[in-house]
Amino acid sequence: MILEDQIYAQALVLAGQLSQEQDALLRVLCRVTRTGLESRLRSGITPEDCRADLVAAGSLLALAALSESDSCPERFTAGELTIQRGSSSAAARCLRSQAELILVPYVRDSFTFLGV
Repeated sequence: MILEDQIYAQALVLAGQLSQEQDALLRVLCRVTRTGLESRLRSGITPEDCRADLVAAGSLLALAALSESDSCPERFTAGELTIQRGSSSAAARCLRSQAELILVPYVRDSFTFLGV
């Protein structure tokens, strides 16, 4: 299975039931996320070197983007974490923060504000 498909499959499991529109948007977000993650990898690290972590981080980033869209489900559960619409920006920040923590060993150094 290619990386993009794995990211999509995991994001779909975490998101739960989606409408056709949400599903189509999630697939696009997973493609964009994969491309972005691969471009951030440090020199000498390939996607295969950190595949499981790229899948985990990619699915969280795609869900963060989905949660900020108008077509976001009212509620979804990722493991023990349940995210309810209404605080989508806080939920998205949380998902992005977790994804960034997963990626630390593999990506080039970058400066990012995680919150104030």
